[in-house]
Amino acid sequence: MRRKQNIKRNLLPDPLYNDAAVAKMINHIMKEGKKTTAQKIVWQALDEINKQTKKEALEIFDLAIKNASPLLEVKSRRIGGATYQVPREVRGERRLALAMRWIINAARAKKGKPMALKLADELVLASKNEGSAIKKRNDTHRMAEANKAFAHFAW
Repeated sequence: MRRKQNIKRNLLPDPLYNDAAVAKMINHIMKEGKKTTAQKIVWQALDEINKQTKKEALEIFDLAIKNASPLLEVKSRRIGGATYQVPREVRGERRLALAMRWIINAARAKKGKPMALKLADELVLASKNEGSAIKKRNDTHRMAEANKAFAHFAW
């Protein structure tokens, strides 16, 4: 039996930048309910982007999220005793979540700098189509492309 559909709650936009995507990024960065710490990290990162690029931080942020967002992904599907990696299109909501997750994980993997600077660096790299998050997106696309033969198993 299917579970009931979960209710989609609207996220309030970020108080400083008045942007829902920034608020979502803050929530993704937050650990153990420490929202003010997460806000400081994201806001410092956006300030650092302003200093580094001399461009609007939100433009760089949006471009980075757009560049890191995957169009295709593979899902495992078991058919007749064999498991196939079936390529599927990624929905908009999940696309945004994956892009943010990959950018944050790439920033956390770096060593030797405060998180705000690492996040700023990763966002700038992603806006230029470089960095670990973009590599992850390309690997995902490559995997989907390699398994295109199993696309007819999509449900």
